[in-house]
Amino acid sequence: MTPFSDIRDYVGVPRVTSLRLSPDGTRLVSVVQALNPDGKSYGTSLWEIPLDGRKPYRLTRSVKGEAGAEFTADGDLIFGSRRPDPTVKEANEEVPALWLLPAAGGEARQIAARPGGVAGFAAGGPSVVFGSDVLPGDEATEAERRKARKDNGVSAILHEDSLVRHWDHDLGPGEVRLFAGTLGDDRLTGIRDLTPQPGKGLAFSSWDVTPDGATVVTDWTVHLPGGEFGSRLVAIETADGGAQRILAEEDGHDFEGPVVSPDGRLVACVRTGHATADRIPESVLWIVDLATGEGHPAGDGLWPVDFVWAPDSRSLRVAADHRGRRPIFQVPADGSEPVRLTSDDGAYLSLQAAPDGSVYALRGALDHPPAPVRVTAEGTVEELVSPAPELELPGTLTEVTATADDGETVRAWLVLPEGASAQSPAPLLLWIHGGPLSSWNDWSWRWNPWIMAQNGYAVLLPDPCLSTGYGPGMIRRGWRNWGPRTLADLTAVTDKALELPELDASRTAAMGGSFGGYMANWIAGHTDRFKAIVTHASLWHLDQFAGTTDAAMYWQREFGPVGSELYRTLSPHLSLERVSTPMLVIHGDKDYRVPIGEALRLWWDLRRSEVESKFLYFPDENHWILKPGNAVAWYETVLAFLDQHVLGREWKRPESLS
Repeated sequence: MTPFSDIRDYVGVPRVTSLRLSPDGTRLVSVVQALNPDGKSYGTSLWEIPLDGRKPYRLTRSVKGEAGAEFTADGDLIFGSRRPDPTVKEANEEVPALWLLPAAGGEARQIAARPGGVAGFAAGGPSVVFGSDVLPGDEATEAERRKARKDNGVSAILHEDSLVRHWDHDLGPGEVRLFAGTLGDDRLTGIRDLTPQPGKGLAFSSWDVTPDGATVVTDWTVHLPGGEFGSRLVAIETADGGAQRILAEEDGHDFEGPVVSPDGRLVACVRTGHATADRIPESVLWIVDLATGEGHPAGDGLWPVDFVWAPDSRSLRVAADHRGRRPIFQVPADGSEPVRLTSDDGAYLSLQAAPDGSVYALRGALDHPPAPVRVTAEGTVEELVSPAPELELPGTLTEVTATADDGETVRAWLVLPEGASAQSPAPLLLWIHGGPLSSWNDWSWRWNPWIMAQNGYAVLLPDPCLSTGYGPGMIRRGWRNWGPRTLADLTAVTDKALELPELDASRTAAMGGSFGGYMANWIAGHTDRFKAIVTHASLWHLDQFAGTTDAAMYWQREFGPVGSELYRTLSPHLSLERVSTPMLVIHGDKDYRVPIGEALRLWWDLRRSEVESKFLYFPDENHWILKPGNAVAWYETVLAFLDQHVLGREWKRPESLS
């Protein structure tokens, strides 16, 4: 028996989500997500991972859980939590505050709180910079005004620019501001507002603080003509007055995710070009001189996913998608050629540079959940004891490579269930990734192929055109040609996989979420080769979607103004009359990236056309299905639908929906 045998066991598996290494390299702390005692939600806690091979142990326990972790220069641990503060009467436990766990031992103590909570934090020298949501107006009366809105039942928000929603939450009526304080004996002292009246400039921002604590560098959203917006880098002095200067800004480009070098001279960030009809949105590592603002690219075209400075500030360790993996590269800051550091199939994240030149990281893969490792300066990967359990997989992982109709190579991962053979071939499930600029290279808790393998399905996980890690040419192949070009790639690699004797070509299904859902809908209208199609958080009517998504400009940069010809060429809804394959439609009402209107329109069209279909609707979920009980319902319903149409079994309503 494995956790995949019972989906309820699977959703209860603890998960390591991030790492933080102390400045002296002696302590490694992780954030671990696990089921709360009620079994209905997840909570997080901080765990120490001893570097000498001993068993990890839990550092924090609270009903509300902990979020994030940062070490101070002295080795104390800062984290966010909604836990009650016993020293404050009538403390607001609905929003997170900032807490500190002393390195010398003892109880955690609250060091800062705000009426709008704490959202993100970073430390440098004696300074701590944190974000907080603030209502416009007199700060002294903010708590009272928040209470008045709640007591009077006012939820209305007045907007005067194009930014209204993001992912699954509304923007406003407050605005995120940055505050700086100095670490004292008990609390942050001298807390000051560094960014009065920022508007929505810091709504999506991340920031880092220089080692001396004198400057915070943040990305800052700016409004552009035509309702668009971009991102620049801004340096802000943490002393009283908070003097600001633009550090990096360029027409047609965004600068995001700043990380300051250990010597405080340089800032690394991601520079992304705005897409156009003729230009893909390439992202590169960008190095900026903090004093002058002069910048240059590094990494020779790598698409950075995570990065950290080496202790000498002369190079970085960069995790970047690469042919179905996410290796760590050593990237010189001067822009010279990078060197691949890890040679395995791992997908690395949460990079932490140690003083001895090694890197601590979470290593995941399609066949392994993220777990802590140490990567030596020579690239040797050493496993550490993880706070999460090892999982036994119900199958094996292999690769498939095919040649598409235009001569390009398309590769995929293939999950084979135990027992699949020429004598007992497994049904095949084609699983299309989202993005579309993405890659199948890491473990996924949300969409896990091993649950399907446990139930007898082989799962094909292809990287067609628009996938990252194969160079800009792979993205250009599908640019402004989503459906036709991607379907041709998927067809080539699916046909190649079905040549294997372990797979049953007569029993196949296709599924995908987000862009993968778009492709599931496209497939439904352009081929009847599959027995069933599952479409999750999917785009159905492109014209409708491009005007209602929370980030309309990203799609309109590629497809042009809403209503232009390309929307009609590439919209799946125009092929409704050719849809005959049974479809399972899945969507969450809190999905602002692909609004619920897409699923409602698709569902109505399928019913009107009398296509056999079902609609799994989640009123309280976003683009993904995150709550444990809902995740069980998701997997059970998908499997029941596949079993009915692919295996010919009688439909059985999932127990979780009873």
